[in-house]
Amino acid sequence: MKFFYRGCLLFTLISSNVYADSCNIEIEVGDNMNFVPAALTVSAAACKTVTINLTHTGSLPRNAMGHNWVLSATEDAQGAAQEGWSAGLENQYLKPADIRVIANTKIIGGGESDSVSFNLSDLKVGGDYTFFCSFVGHFAMMKGTFTIAE
Repeated sequence: MKFFYRGCLLFTLISSNVYADSCNIEIEVGDNMNFVPAALTVSAAACKTVTINLTHTGSLPRNAMGHNWVLSATEDAQGAAQEGWSAGLENQYLKPADIRVIANTKIIGGGESDSVSFNLSDLKVGGDYTFFCSFVGHFAMMKGTFTIAE
């Protein structure tokens, strides 16, 4: 019985740490064009605010193979990405004040990192959201699903 109690206690502590960390998400990108992980699920009950920590593990500079993390409704993602290309690198390849963009990091190059935090209260549980890289031409390969669970 004592072993079972310790086992349950240990499980509870581990579970609490993982639960808390689910609001603070680590994402890696590199000199290839993919996000790791490529799909994210966040609990609205556990997280009022989500922080995305983006790290570029490659070596190429931001003007050659830069990446960012941008969140929008799926129906708005392609338009926000393509219309942002003309805004230039200095604007993260996003139209300034584009209301379709829910959250975004800066474009980073090899060895760099950036973070963004955003509130989940404006988003819908079960809503259809996509994250993507807005660097010119990357949208076709660099996108993933962002799911908000209860």
